[in-house]
Amino acid sequence: MADLASRISKPSDTPTNDAAATGADNGNGTEQPIDDGIQSGLIEPTYEVEVKLSDLQTDTDNPLSSGVSSFEELGLPKSILDGLLAMNFKKPSKIQERALPLMVSDPPRNMIAQSQSGTGKTAAFVLTVLSRVDFNKPTQPQALLLAPSRELARQIQGVIQQVGQFCENLIVNAAIPGSISRETGVKASIVVGTPGTVMDLIRRRQFDVSQLKVLVIDEADNMLDQQGLGDQCIRVKGMLPRTIQILLFSATFPDKVMSYARKFAPNANEIKLRHQELTVKGISQMYMDCPTEADKYDVLCKLYGLMTIGSSVIFVRTRESADEIQRRMEADGHKVSVLHGAYEGQNRDALLDDFRSGRSKVLITTNLLARGIDVSSVSMVINYDIPMKGAGNKEPDMETYLHRIGRTGRFGRVGVSITFVFDRKSFEAMKAIADHYELDLVQLRPDDWDATEEKVQQVIKSSRARPDYAPNVLGN
Repeated sequence: MADLASRISKPSDTPTNDAAATGADNGNGTEQPIDDGIQSGLIEPTYEVEVKLSDLQTDTDNPLSSGVSSFEELGLPKSILDGLLAMNFKKPSKIQERALPLMVSDPPRNMIAQSQSGTGKTAAFVLTVLSRVDFNKPTQPQALLLAPSRELARQIQGVIQQVGQFCENLIVNAAIPGSISRETGVKASIVVGTPGTVMDLIRRRQFDVSQLKVLVIDEADNMLDQQGLGDQCIRVKGMLPRTIQILLFSATFPDKVMSYARKFAPNANEIKLRHQELTVKGISQMYMDCPTEADKYDVLCKLYGLMTIGSSVIFVRTRESADEIQRRMEADGHKVSVLHGAYEGQNRDALLDDFRSGRSKVLITTNLLARGIDVSSVSMVINYDIPMKGAGNKEPDMETYLHRIGRTGRFGRVGVSITFVFDRKSFEAMKAIADHYELDLVQLRPDDWDATEEKVQQVIKSSRARPDYAPNVLGN
């Protein structure tokens, strides 16, 4: 980020050197995609997983607490093991090796788990949920999973159905607006939903929570910290049995949220990685030095050809910006889609399904899709607006940046993130993010488009992600 620092102090200067590095690897190790001949879909960290046992947990409580090397060691039913095999999950990831024995043990213990995208968090809590369910009671709710958006709730529902495809009598309901019949209410052993809808269903006595055994909150940093969602999560928890097992999962846990998480899930075992180790690997993180804010749109249109090599997500700050960019791009002959919270639920479902299937290649969205959404074909993420937070958007949102760029480079594949900067505020925000995660970003310049295209294509057309990958510096 030396180029950014000099540009901030001397705005008239033009940076001369390109930093040629992806997200820095300054943790205790690197990451390699798991590959046992069949792609498992997980990024395997080689560094050690940090585990903190609760005061109520001792190593002697669980003979497997030091970890497992196979799913069979967990004593899971054959139907669940068959589901894992059908999904080509041959062995646990590093996170799963340590987390699963603690989560599936009896008596149940709470868990707070922090691990980057692509390391098997979803599979870990799905396995725990499936192991707790009595399938002889298929319509009795026994597990509740909360997510911040209908899109993520539907995705988690799909994972549960995939892993549990051989479990007889498995019924999974999505508790999202418009999905639960008022006549029948919730009739499933596993419920995945958004906090507001779940709270309404419980209040209307359409969701019997009396026999719930486990509560999972995905993207827990956002769910517990954000105004509105946090209040709803507290209220939902207050309606549930006090004996319920609580599992909190997120790629990031800021200190203030972690403190609250420990109160929300008391006496929890913890799995945690330092933020340097959370930087998404396999993603070449770049920034585009736009002359002015007005030039951002022209640069975006020039990138369109690269965006359609795979699939791409363009993140903007507001719904109005998303709609306006779509209008202008379509007027200029580019095919793009928009998805944000103003769309009705079924329209949102259809738009996301079109994007997943490849019928739509470029999606403009707000932070609605910044968290948790997995679309394996996404090869590029563009931060048209840098994620900001606080009163008046005065400070960079480190966590949202990490979640946004994590939408590409999924499942061990390569990916590119490009962040647009154009003035002192955006430069300083990008520099703060780079300093926080110890990144050395690749610079792209709109006045040398051949070089820009070559750098981006080097990454997108690479067959596999590598932690040490960086585009070549042209001219060297």
